[in-house]
Amino acid sequence: MATAGKVIRCRAAVAWAVGKPLSVEEVEVAPPKAGEVRIKIVATGICHTDEHILEGSFPDVDFPVIPGHEGAGIVESVGEGVTSVKPGDKVIPLCLPQCGECAFCLNPESNYCLKSHLSEPQNLLPDKTSRFTCKGKQIHHFLWVSTFAEYTVLPEYAVAKIDAAAPLEKVCMLGCGFSTGYGAAINTAKVKPGSTCAVFGLGGVGLSVVMGCKAAGASHIIAIDINKDKFAKAKELGATHCINPHDFTKPIQEVLTEMTGHGVDYSFEVIGRADTMTAALASCNMNTGVCVMVGELASGSAISIDPMLVLSGRTWKGTLLGGWKMRDSIPKLVSSYMEKKFNSDVLITHTLPITKVNEGFELLRAGKSIRTVLLF
Repeated sequence: MATAGKVIRCRAAVAWAVGKPLSVEEVEVAPPKAGEVRIKIVATGICHTDEHILEGSFPDVDFPVIPGHEGAGIVESVGEGVTSVKPGDKVIPLCLPQCGECAFCLNPESNYCLKSHLSEPQNLLPDKTSRFTCKGKQIHHFLWVSTFAEYTVLPEYAVAKIDAAAPLEKVCMLGCGFSTGYGAAINTAKVKPGSTCAVFGLGGVGLSVVMGCKAAGASHIIAIDINKDKFAKAKELGATHCINPHDFTKPIQEVLTEMTGHGVDYSFEVIGRADTMTAALASCNMNTGVCVMVGELASGSAISIDPMLVLSGRTWKGTLLGGWKMRDSIPKLVSSYMEKKFNSDVLITHTLPITKVNEGFELLRAGKSIRTVLLF
């Protein structure tokens, strides 16, 4: 490509400070160094995690920063030594890397990687420098991906090559939201056929959990949200019951226990609140129930529970991106999408140009969108 080895000037949505709207700016994106890949982002979803950055509740993010972590694009150029992708390849940048060398990557049961933000911040690339500048200032990366930029640079092990025929404006959802929810049901909970599930929170990730429970053969899927506008879509995707906690005087865990006899087999909290985490745990069967934490609580929060909730035999677990080893799994998930094994398109309710990024966040805050996809 004519741009290889050169600085590229392009548009990006920059968060200059906590609590401020994003600002669409012209930024300079440096060429990839050894082991790095520069990607032209074609489409990116707005995920609630991006909202957490703007609120200041995501841990260890340095400002100014280019958010966005659910994107898809085309390789523009590669640094020295990169062998798994070449210019022109369609790719999904991974917000959970897979270096292939750490103790977690080498463990077939783990999908974590020591290069991830939970172990060391990903505000700068591994050489501790940024590839972004704007108005003479260094701009930080977010989880290395920063898909709210028209071009972004990542290490090769945080990039997955996908099917050349995949529609990027649809499969970008697989970079985070869909994969997280679908995998929480299939990989983390390992939902069994004929079982009963409860899903708290019906945003893009929660609805993906509903799809995962259905794909796993659950016979009852109870969808829970205080926004009844979400119920039609939940039913379309496989929910057998939809309930609004505001319609009851008693706690929702009691409602669910009465509905099911002894609580659900699997419950999923896909909101990120301490009170709903406890309710979800109490909603599953006291001895064999499995509760999966999918929603993100603000950094520094704590949950207090009655220890008997777990001592009686329940399993309470978390999930990180649905338990997928991302670099291995994303190409397979895209192939499954192409084979129509699932329809993640139904989650995309709005499509906007990058210039209207703040409108996309307004739709999210108002509960009017499931997923907004931004196009460059």
